[in-house]
Amino acid sequence: MFALRTDWNLKPNRLAEALERHKSSGRRLIDLSASNPTECGFKYDAPAIMRALCAPASLQYRPDPKGLKSARQAVSDYYAEHGERVSVNDLILTASTSEAYYFIFRLLCNPGDELLIPTRGYPLFDFLADVNDVNLTRYPLFYDHGWHIDMHTLKQAITPRTRGIIVVHPNNPTGHFTKLEEIAQLNEICSGNELAIIADEVFLDFSLGSEQKSFVTNSGALTFTMSGISKISGLPQMKFAWLVVSGPEDLKREALARLEMIADTYLSLNSPIQLAAPILLQQRKQFQQQLMTRVRANLAELDSQLSEKRHVSRLAVEGGWYAVLRIPATRPDEELALELLEKHEVYLHPGHYYDFPGDGYLVVSLITPEQDFSEGTGRILSAV
Repeated sequence: MFALRTDWNLKPNRLAEALERHKSSGRRLIDLSASNPTECGFKYDAPAIMRALCAPASLQYRPDPKGLKSARQAVSDYYAEHGERVSVNDLILTASTSEAYYFIFRLLCNPGDELLIPTRGYPLFDFLADVNDVNLTRYPLFYDHGWHIDMHTLKQAITPRTRGIIVVHPNNPTGHFTKLEEIAQLNEICSGNELAIIADEVFLDFSLGSEQKSFVTNSGALTFTMSGISKISGLPQMKFAWLVVSGPEDLKREALARLEMIADTYLSLNSPIQLAAPILLQQRKQFQQQLMTRVRANLAELDSQLSEKRHVSRLAVEGGWYAVLRIPATRPDEELALELLEKHEVYLHPGHYYDFPGDGYLVVSLITPEQDFSEGTGRILSAV
């Protein structure tokens, strides 16, 4: 009765089952996997947000496949503050970056075509690819005093059915940015093989060093850059995202025309959110200041505790909300995660959730409230 593309194994894994039991028991939980900023104690300007959602113009329906021009202008202004020039005509608004991926996958790929994705990475891509009848081929990131793309292996992974290369900038959960020399190599590879670059920049604003350059003005190959207020403004419930098309003019023009037709088929983004976009994007300044203060404080606390543990270290991180711990691989990471949950009331993600090779990796969230993060880190280090 059901399509093969949705024939997933829907049975929860052992760690997920243990987490549900723990929550049902009413016991305390220190959640070091936190990803929802609205539940992490950050302060929002609630009156301003609520006023923005009550615009009288919301009662009028003015469909635009690309999104209302005022909302696209707000996104263009956001990039202008980063020193990037993006025309409102090169923007398509979507309800989420997942929907933006859907648009791009439908634009580029016939059933059975391939896209290259980085590993280590967030597991959502597999489901997005399945529902679009797209195959994923992984290219490795390697760690050597920081993360790098294995360009040799990436080139070898390209086949006649490859349609594009996905980069996450900065990557989740490794927290590294794509280097300028890597971008140059990607442009050369993609232009020479008629491939597109698909750049996911939802964590771009959260750099722990200097501000990083976006892909939005990349011209060396057809490029699709996506982001949204889920991360930028800490408002995942508001469902406002976008994709920017750049690259050679002829390819860009054709891509935008086709994307406009795809968007016109759905018209999914609602008017109140679009009308509120300028205010919701402005909220990012207050939110990001709070979040980065916490991320830096938690990272400093983590390093302080690690200084007393020679056998545990963290991998270098350049941005984003997560840190990767390297621990002795004396047992499966999932076994350790289960012990931490059941005996120490700490929940985190084992490395294999993100395709880390073998055991010996744990991923922790840096947006957890400071007191919980400090206590949770101490419990982890006492158990490994």
